[in-house]
Amino acid sequence: MGQGVVVLLALCAAIFMAIGIVVRQRATMDVPAEHGVSTVMISTLLRRRLWWAGTAAAVLGYVFQALALIKGSLILVQPLLVSALLFALPMSAKLAHRRVTKAEWGWALLLTIALATFVVLARPSSGDYEGSVPASMLATVVCVAIVVTCVAVAVRKMGWRRAVLLAVAVGVLFGVVAVLTKIVMHFLGSRSLLALFATPAPYLLVVLAVVATLLQQSAFHAGELHTSVPTMLVLEPVVAVILGAVVLGEHLTATGLEAVALTLAIVAMTAATIALGRDEGAYEEELEAEVAQHSQHPA
Repeated sequence: MGQGVVVLLALCAAIFMAIGIVVRQRATMDVPAEHGVSTVMISTLLRRRLWWAGTAAAVLGYVFQALALIKGSLILVQPLLVSALLFALPMSAKLAHRRVTKAEWGWALLLTIALATFVVLARPSSGDYEGSVPASMLATVVCVAIVVTCVAVAVRKMGWRRAVLLAVAVGVLFGVVAVLTKIVMHFLGSRSLLALFATPAPYLLVVLAVVATLLQQSAFHAGELHTSVPTMLVLEPVVAVILGAVVLGEHLTATGLEAVALTLAIVAMTAATIALGRDEGAYEEELEAEVAQHSQHPA
């Protein structure tokens, strides 16, 4: 599998991730913010076909991500997933019956150019996946401790503080999920299925993925979506890339001017993701406010 195929699979993952984000946000717009971290949210989700449709799209996106990680490095695949915003932007605008602004198109263009530059220049080395399981389990424990702390504090907060804390938890969890996915796909390609199930990696992967998905939905309804959305979208690849370097030994081989160009591309990707995420979150909050108003004063 060449780098071109890896990039294509990562972009397919981003498309279905975008569909999942947009659809699942709309599935629970009428759920009060105070129920964002509660059994009320979960029971509401499980009864709605729209949420299941969005979840199915997100799962399909994850399948494409896993396929990309068979041969692709975390350092290459994960940053490409932020392109989900490029696809979420027009879909969200269409559903909200609004036009994409010139500023949004400008940030989208910057993100596209930065992603293209990153793909052309990034030459990641392969990691030490054979000996990575014990170290990755330790890293998982540390990350889970961070997540538990964030959630424990978040349930005692309201507004933007809860949103940020939950977004941090989601970003860290999905970063760990990406690393565990890379390990699982490597095992499937180099060892037997029985050997894979003899490790804790697949079980942790399933548990963390489910928890991350539920917390992500809670983050959407914790308030201040324009804060939570960019936080989780930026943090996920950052955590995955850091863990890929520290735990798996992946790194980029670019030097000289290429290294400078890569650094500028990464900075531009981060800035564009934050800007687009804030715009997307702001529009989603406006829609939620309209839904809440209609529910209180039905025609």
